[in-house]
Amino acid sequence: MNILDKIKKEAKKLDKLIVFPEGTESRIIKASKIIGKEKIARVLLLKKGSLEQRFNEAISLLNSNEADGIITGANHSTALTLKLSFQVKKGLVSGAFLMILKNRILWFADCAVVPEPDEKQLAKIALDSAKEFENLTKMKAKVALLSFSTKGSSKDKSLDRVRNALKLVKDKLVVDGELQVDAALIPEVAKTKDSKIIKGDANVLIFPDLNSGNIGYKLVQRLGDAKAIGPILQNLKKPVNDLSRGCSVQDIVDLTAITAVQAK
Repeated sequence: MNILDKIKKEAKKLDKLIVFPEGTESRIIKASKIIGKEKIARVLLLKKGSLEQRFNEAISLLNSNEADGIITGANHSTALTLKLSFQVKKGLVSGAFLMILKNRILWFADCAVVPEPDEKQLAKIALDSAKEFENLTKMKAKVALLSFSTKGSSKDKSLDRVRNALKLVKDKLVVDGELQVDAALIPEVAKTKDSKIIKGDANVLIFPDLNSGNIGYKLVQRLGDAKAIGPILQNLKKPVNDLSRGCSVQDIVDLTAITAVQAK
């Protein structure tokens, strides 16, 4: 059973209600039929009023505990989804992607929200990413704080943020840094770089800024033939997740299962 099948199996047990403010979008209507048929979640499609009015209705349903999550973004920017999500945020919001490769499951963050996180923000992104990854996959999070340097091999002010973030989370997570991406993912390289904690087996990758995170996930998706699901928004009271404007019907079904499990 692959990871998405496992997530869907758990979602079916939870019977969550997911709201779609873009209820007239044809892909969402098609996806809702699949979601209902497979009993992944209950679906509410909002069709009346302006998008802003439907956003307000969706948030009201979330706040009154009549709904468990929101998915939107098929026909509008991520910025609007983020604006919506900030109404139920607990603190710093970040965006992650579940990256499904042939022989590996990875979590990339932050790829959607914070342009240049400071050390405290990097630490928070790492903590939230580990929590979400473990909740969804039931795998132990092994976190790598990425950079262009490994263990002091380079000197630059930008590296201080990564090194200081490590100090803030090293007693709370299985984590190492600063690491170049090959030292985080390839055991043979990790041996030469003195990475004794992760040992080239990282599954949660924390990027130093939004540029590298966004570029990184798209490179792996397009050139590595990986399935990228997200952005999955983190550190919210209840899940609000984003669809890309090029999303497929299957993308919507998959994100619904993830949103339902997040709502647990």
